[in-house]
Amino acid sequence: MDDFKFKVLLYSDGSHQAFSAAVYTANLLKLMPNMYLTVVQVHERDEVSMEKKYSWIDTWPVSPTSEWMKHVLDESDTETTSEYHEILNKTNAIFLKRELNVSHQELYSDSKISEISDTVDVILDYATKNSFELIVMGTRGLSSLKGLIFGSLAHNVLNKSEIPVLLIKKLPQDFIDDYLSNTEG
Repeated sequence: MDDFKFKVLLYSDGSHQAFSAAVYTANLLKLMPNMYLTVVQVHERDEVSMEKKYSWIDTWPVSPTSEWMKHVLDESDTETTSEYHEILNKTNAIFLKRELNVSHQELYSDSKISEISDTVDVILDYATKNSFELIVMGTRGLSSLKGLIFGSLAHNVLNKSEIPVLLIKKLPQDFIDDYLSNTEG
């Protein structure tokens, strides 16, 4: 039974919701010694010219760029920024501690088809072919007209997947406080 690996796919798009999902997943990773995590990003094929090599740690950089910070933070006040850095450092520490169990994968979609539909298919195809037991994604809900017409990416994955999907909304403050107060890395 020691060889059992619980394979988890974490979808990352750089959003605040994806950050919440990463923090939640880091907490799971810390609690589950048999968990193997793959952080997945999906790019449009047009972006191939902008392609660069990533490691999983690039998704949650130790020293985030200001552009990346803008995607993650809703507010730029000092308290929020300080808490973000504390959460990021703790998440990175957990990922680094389990480095052999964490990998990163970039996938590519064809943007000519419906962007959401193709991205869903790319994620599910990869998850199925690689025998993942769980998909974790952040969700922001249906806030735009496009979301109302086509549905959100996360909800489309949830509805089409035969693999269990865990959707994470923005984490409640008490979860963050508990996460930060737990001093084990």
